[in-house]
Amino acid sequence: MTQQNAAFEEQFGGIPAVWLRFNQFEAAVIPSVGANLVAFRDTEKGFRYLREPNQDQMDEFMAAPAVYGIPILSPPNRYEDGRFPWNGKVYQLPVNEPATGNHLHGFLHDTEWKVEGYGSDQLESYVLLSQDVKEGHTFYKYLPFTFTVTLRYSLSSQGLQQQLIVRNNGTENMPNLFAFHTAIAVPFAPDSQASDYTAKVTIGQRRELNERSLPTGQFQPLTPEEEQLKKDGVSPFFAAMDNHYTAEPQNGRNYMELTDHRTGDKLVYDVGTSYKHWMIWNNNMGGEFFCPEPQMNLVNAPNVEGIPAEEIGLIGLEPGELFEQSSRLYPIASQK
Repeated sequence: MTQQNAAFEEQFGGIPAVWLRFNQFEAAVIPSVGANLVAFRDTEKGFRYLREPNQDQMDEFMAAPAVYGIPILSPPNRYEDGRFPWNGKVYQLPVNEPATGNHLHGFLHDTEWKVEGYGSDQLESYVLLSQDVKEGHTFYKYLPFTFTVTLRYSLSSQGLQQQLIVRNNGTENMPNLFAFHTAIAVPFAPDSQASDYTAKVTIGQRRELNERSLPTGQFQPLTPEEEQLKKDGVSPFFAAMDNHYTAEPQNGRNYMELTDHRTGDKLVYDVGTSYKHWMIWNNNMGGEFFCPEPQMNLVNAPNVEGIPAEEIGLIGLEPGELFEQSSRLYPIASQK
């Protein structure tokens, strides 16, 4: 534990976790709860970049892991009446959001993942986790496709890297729909206030959602604050947000940037261009955190007609094919 760079098993809030340390950075993953990366910290500055469950919140975390850390969602977000059409068949997902009559968030964010290994050297500290979906798995019960998902988290001098790899182990084309319900702490610096922060996100257009939080197929004009969100930045709590946007990379990058104007420090979440959509949710302006969620597919995409599949991220993998996308969370130190 005294090594500066290390990977080791130790509890987080009473639950077994894998911890990573590299230079000033520290991170923790809980394999038994969706491989959720619940902590990413700068121990020298005392910064905590993610919404972490504290000791008194562990029961809440277990009941609702999607609003802490970095949970993986597949298939992500909402599906009307639980219907999931795919390649001429219609699969029925459980309706687990009674208020809307939809299925929400899929089957990977609260299940146990296997730890394939972890380690540390002079270049990085890492952990590799996997989910093998096949007969007997909850995902397979509703969407009978055979595949393996691996998540590799690593700490280095470049911050935290996340590598997602999906491999189709089956004999037919399978849906390849993923998102991360990333909960960013605001403030991340211990002596700052939420009012010290602005966020920038590479959003494009805002999709209109109906009373069931499903896209209508129409776009809505951006408010002046949303224009600021995509340009110079605005408070992540300027209004109650549970909004669905197209992603519009800037300078080749698809990212969120959170700035603490008191300290001058920034946190960058560069998610990669495979995520064609952003969900942004701020818990009804509740403070403490907001969720810039990179999402591959349009909400309810399998039920949407008349829009090209590539445009809405309704993509699949053929047998034997691999999909890979890396994302990174990293700080930019104050120049003050």
